[in-house]
Amino acid sequence: MPGTTRRNHRRDTPPPRTGSSEIEVLRGFLDYLRTSIAAKVDGAPEPRVRTAAVPSGTNLLGLLNHLTFVERSMFLGDDVTDWQATFQAAPADSAAAVVARYRDAVERANEVLDGCNDLGAPIPRPRPDRPAPSIRWALTHMIEETGRHAGHADILRELIDGTTGR
Repeated sequence: MPGTTRRNHRRDTPPPRTGSSEIEVLRGFLDYLRTSIAAKVDGAPEPRVRTAAVPSGTNLLGLLNHLTFVERSMFLGDDVTDWQATFQAAPADSAAAVVARYRDAVERANEVLDGCNDLGAPIPRPRPDRPAPSIRWALTHMIEETGRHAGHADILRELIDGTTGR
């Protein structure tokens, strides 16, 4: 067909079939979204992975860098003083390094969550200066945050090299 370009299609992974408990459903969907966004960044070509494709300056690598800070803040208690700055990866950071850092943050967050069974209990994190949200709220917020940025990443990756799918 004239005027069309060939797209790189990934196998589309449907939403997870999780256990029946609320915590299994929430964690299953969060892990699904975490895997989806890391896959969007993994293998994206330099320097386009860090090049803004929209007027806001949003770029694929910056989205994953930001989500690393969100995971660490929410579940590990890290303090972030400039959220806007988290949307840019350091110039020396490769895409592989940012993906590895994100996956490490997710693994550490999951270790915290593995000890949490009461969704109404506060997230156990070392931040005495602020009250911790409930585990239910934290998981729901992280699903929303990760899902929103995964949607942005879908569009940005397609603009970079035509790759679509989860």
